[in-house]
Amino acid sequence: MDLIRTEGQRMTAAQPSETTVGNMVRRVLKIIREEYGRLHGRSEESDQQESLHKLLTSGGLSEDFSTHYPHLRANVIEAINELLIEIEGTTDNIAMQALEHIHSNEVIMTIGYSRTVEAFLKEAARKRKFQVIVAECAPFCQGHEMAVRLSKENIETTVMSDAAIFAVMSRVNKVIIGTKTILANGALIAVSGTHTLALAAKHHSTPLIVCAPMFKLSPQFPNEEDSFHKFVSPQEVLPFTEGEILAKINVHCPVFDYVPPELITLFISNIGGNAPSYIYRLMSELYHPDDYEL
Repeated sequence: MDLIRTEGQRMTAAQPSETTVGNMVRRVLKIIREEYGRLHGRSEESDQQESLHKLLTSGGLSEDFSTHYPHLRANVIEAINELLIEIEGTTDNIAMQALEHIHSNEVIMTIGYSRTVEAFLKEAARKRKFQVIVAECAPFCQGHEMAVRLSKENIETTVMSDAAIFAVMSRVNKVIIGTKTILANGALIAVSGTHTLALAAKHHSTPLIVCAPMFKLSPQFPNEEDSFHKFVSPQEVLPFTEGEILAKINVHCPVFDYVPPELITLFISNIGGNAPSYIYRLMSELYHPDDYEL
């Protein structure tokens, strides 16, 4: 356990903004605990029926892993292989739910490029006719790639600048976005411009749906969000050829936005749809409280 936790710390320290790495380490630690407990004779049924009080108080209890079990290694490897199969099918599982949320003649808005959202919209387009408006997500303009991919599937697609989000929102039926990370309080760390989109959707009472697999669910809270801040070269915003202006100003180019949970209507994951308020329960099912901090 200590070896895996140490390796997890080393990998997450290399790129703190990539929370998925730490999440997978936590999933593996949870698998080891479950398999050890099963061999140790602990009832799986009693684990599933944990009360809220037990979930809140279980953190910090020391567990004894000193007993050697010859089948533990094989069981853990088998469980990890099952996890890999689950991860490979996450996008398909999310896309299969598309027809429950997208109806004919609706106007859908999204921002930037998300592989999960792309699969979600393409699956819906097989049986439904609808229009998609894509905010370009400047300065990286990944929305252009999204629009090209959707238009190849004969989905009516329009690209617009981020500045026009609020003006267009009044005629949008649903906002469907992807995300980089889901935090423990149900908030998002998503591409820059997503907060603007979410605020506009809230103002017009437009449902905001987030398509994200469960491995993006992180036990970190927004008060630790310094690790999520990522700034890149502002070359796309203000080229270095504008040397005279650059000498007089400071330009910041953030990659991610923080989106609070009250702006989100629904999370669609590979295990179904859930409200932001239910995230705490999903967290307890995915990770052990002792592993929240690697």
